[in-house]
Amino acid sequence: MLLLGADSLSVEDVADFARRPDEWDIRLDEAAERRMAASARVKDDLVGSGRPVYGVTTGFGDSCGRHIGPAKAADLQRNLIAGHLAGNGEPAPVEVARATMLIRANCLARGYSGVRVALVELLADCLRADILPMIPQRGSVGASGDLVPLAYLADLLTGNGAVLHRGEVRTAADALREAGLTPVLLAPKEGLALINGTSFMAGYAVVAIRAAHELSAVADLCTALATEALEASAGPFEPFLHRHKPHRGQDGSAARVRRLLHGSRLAVRHEDRVRANPELAGNAFQLLRSGLQDRYSVRCAPHVTGVLNDTLGWVADWLDTEINSSNDNPLFDPETGEVHHGGNFYGGHVGQAMDALKLALAGLGDLLDRQTALLVDEKSNNGLTANLVRPVAASDYEAGLHHGFKAAQIASSALAAEALKNTTPATAFSRSTESHNQDKVSMATIAARDAWHTVELVRAVAAITLAAACQAVDLRGSDRLAPATRTAYELVRTVAGFVDRDRRLDVELAALAGLIASGRLGALLTAVDDEAVEEPPEQARRSGVRGHA
Repeated sequence: MLLLGADSLSVEDVADFARRPDEWDIRLDEAAERRMAASARVKDDLVGSGRPVYGVTTGFGDSCGRHIGPAKAADLQRNLIAGHLAGNGEPAPVEVARATMLIRANCLARGYSGVRVALVELLADCLRADILPMIPQRGSVGASGDLVPLAYLADLLTGNGAVLHRGEVRTAADALREAGLTPVLLAPKEGLALINGTSFMAGYAVVAIRAAHELSAVADLCTALATEALEASAGPFEPFLHRHKPHRGQDGSAARVRRLLHGSRLAVRHEDRVRANPELAGNAFQLLRSGLQDRYSVRCAPHVTGVLNDTLGWVADWLDTEINSSNDNPLFDPETGEVHHGGNFYGGHVGQAMDALKLALAGLGDLLDRQTALLVDEKSNNGLTANLVRPVAASDYEAGLHHGFKAAQIASSALAAEALKNTTPATAFSRSTESHNQDKVSMATIAARDAWHTVELVRAVAAITLAAACQAVDLRGSDRLAPATRTAYELVRTVAGFVDRDRRLDVELAALAGLIASGRLGALLTAVDDEAVEEPPEQARRSGVRGHA
């Protein structure tokens, strides 16, 4: 159950609701209902007293010096929404729209925004009926909140505009009517309360965090498969090394790779390989080639993925705070009867978090691209074919006709480069707007959208790395995979097959990216974490990747 207004929403819960709404029940906290009713009374009393209240008896922004009489209050809210329907670009993803609505409902349900309980109930009813606003992706500077994007949410509640109803584009009026819901006539302050906050940027952030957690696990799988395909050493993932550089995320990544490799007959510790082949001990060159020092994209993989893991820890903490906050202006104190004017709509924490997240994600994408490059290059793939083509005799007609994963690695490199380009911090580009009333803005919505775009790019890179790694282990001998990597390999093979000759790969790679996006691969890897087959109790406790959110 999702309880609105109780300060109990988590990033994980919101992201799960955004993906699987039918599995959740939305309720309004009873104490929050009482606070909402009390703060609405405070607002009404202040309006009745003639005291200026921003956005209620005044204009907005640089027009706040203009007095608006009570008779014009409803028109003021209606015009505010209509005037902010100025967004640009394709609609935000469905999961983002769903998360945005839930987060905004939770903000208003806290009971300090001066809105009626009925307004939040309508938001909740729309979520239950899966009536979602079609919010253009661009148009917010992240202060005063997400004014332009959230105007499309408010437009839906008033029965206007186009919406997505269970996957079908409809008019808001028709969708509400079919669901048995009545559009709202906005009361004083309610239009401002709906749009003057950080819910759209937070919606993007929440789904990006969920996806980044899943990509972290998939990256560890790619590392394990690459280690097996290259017959590289499992030594760099040993507990001793990470115990003596105990960053939690790095330690957790190494522990997951160890669990994935448990029982492998392809990846073993260097010392075990030397014991099995005594002749290596006296030959320095062969000793090096046998896996004493693998390339950084394999042996340093936990140090890269670990940065993402630890970034996700504090980023999720910040977003937990944001989605349970009253990011609105002004706020009303139900206990003292006072109105407080401030800037809680500012998206600074979300922006800083998303700029950091996209940087860590891009580093992960670069790591995966480098692993693919190792796998396809005959100079570094430890005896596999160039570009992972199916081996054929030199006299065979097919010899030289096929190019395997050559083009896929080029595409991977392009995707990784675009992800790295996204790392320019959006928060560095504050622009003064609205006649210099908004003279310092967060640009957090751009940062959050960049983070989501980076997720999509890195997911596509991961799909290529998984396909290449599975091709490589087929060439090496998939019967020698560890039990855990074998299970993941079999799931990958349900959507992407062995490449025995040149053919188009885009459809299968898109299906593999979809498999990652669905969470199915992440769920499989979580099961591996839960089993923790070879972890001593203390090490398993110290190395937990899961639970950062």
